[in-house]
Amino acid sequence: MQTFVGVDLGSTTTKAVVLDESSQVIGRGITNSRSNYGTAARVAGEEASVDGRFTLFRRALTEAGELRGHLGDFMSALERAFRLEQFLEQLDDLERTCESQFKGGRFAALENNVRQALAEVCRRLRAEAPEMYAPGAKRKSDFFRDIAGSRYHVHAETIAREARLPYELLLNLYDKSIIEVENRPPAGRLSDKFRRALGRVLAADATFGSEAADVQHTIEQSLGLGLEEGYLIGTGYGRVTLPFSKEHIRSEILCHGLGAHMMYPQTRTVLDIGGQDTKGIQVDASGIVTNFQMNDRCAAGCGRYLGYIADEMNMGLHELGPLAMKSERPARINSTCTVFAGAELRDRLSLGEKREDILAGLHRAIILRAISIISRSGGVTDEFTFTGGVAKNEAAVRELRKVVRENYGDVTININPDSIYTGALGAAEFARRAFEGGARPEAAA
Repeated sequence: MQTFVGVDLGSTTTKAVVLDESSQVIGRGITNSRSNYGTAARVAGEEASVDGRFTLFRRALTEAGELRGHLGDFMSALERAFRLEQFLEQLDDLERTCESQFKGGRFAALENNVRQALAEVCRRLRAEAPEMYAPGAKRKSDFFRDIAGSRYHVHAETIAREARLPYELLLNLYDKSIIEVENRPPAGRLSDKFRRALGRVLAADATFGSEAADVQHTIEQSLGLGLEEGYLIGTGYGRVTLPFSKEHIRSEILCHGLGAHMMYPQTRTVLDIGGQDTKGIQVDASGIVTNFQMNDRCAAGCGRYLGYIADEMNMGLHELGPLAMKSERPARINSTCTVFAGAELRDRLSLGEKREDILAGLHRAIILRAISIISRSGGVTDEFTFTGGVAKNEAAVRELRKVVRENYGDVTININPDSIYTGALGAAEFARRAFEGGARPEAAA
């Protein structure tokens, strides 16, 4: 099966999208951006390939007429089981890597105790892992570093105290190992992990038992279908560092414009608020960019700014929007300068202003700055599409709707649940068109 890949290397996350020959999305992947951008691009691409397999499983089971009435439950269970297999595989890698990092030194006499403590930490992580991937389980992140790290710290503190070991010793081993583990390609074959995940699902739920043989046969046939990469295009904040030649790179302006058009063909104006920049883009009826403007010099009012605010308030980035939504009297914020944000925030809190009011004012200031950028590109035209990670922030969306209505009246505003993949989607379509026009992977450096 011929596929086409788009990779959007952002400042905070790297996204990948896989399209089939008819421009249909079959897979999406996302990971943390790293200093090693090549690794980030590879990991996101692998995640998109995994997601593509789930799409093919669903298609094959639907065509075979199997699991009628239970297909959705089965696919959810299969994905949870697969993610559990991934987690356990990386946990094994983490344990081995931590052990290899231990050099002894002034702790040489404690080497056996340290190995036993590490083994116990990882044993407890393995024991609780199934619950983390059980139906309805809530996780703040799907990244291994975040999931394993938070629980590792909890268990390490308890076990270090019981073993009379320095707690910081176990933490240092984790800190030295986690990047290496994240950057390493998975050791196991994808097909084997899918088979183990399928075995878990069929063994755990009798609902699917009567069709187990047919389901296994269909999955095996689907696993035998090759996903051949026809062409790849990269874009995004870090595109110049992507490990392939300039023929495989497109500007993020072009990719976001085309991606928004693919999601919403009537789109004429696109706003993208990413980690480091804000883009106001005008496109025509074919998704071709006719004008654009970007913020200059700094990341004021972008995702990094919100991340800084979250750090200052000792909150998770995902908590900012819900708290701002509780505001009844938003504060008036005149600046979104990241440099002065911390000082202004502390001053306002010391004066007794509520956190939710400050955050509501900050979100409005961010949107006002974004609308000023759009106005320089030609203003808001019906239809209007909001993309980027900030589009998932409900307080930012609320303020955007208010500001657009105040300045431009009733305009259709599109916000897709997968808007963070817009740039990668446009890049994948550019890859498909390049292949259709005769370009081949051999052109890559």
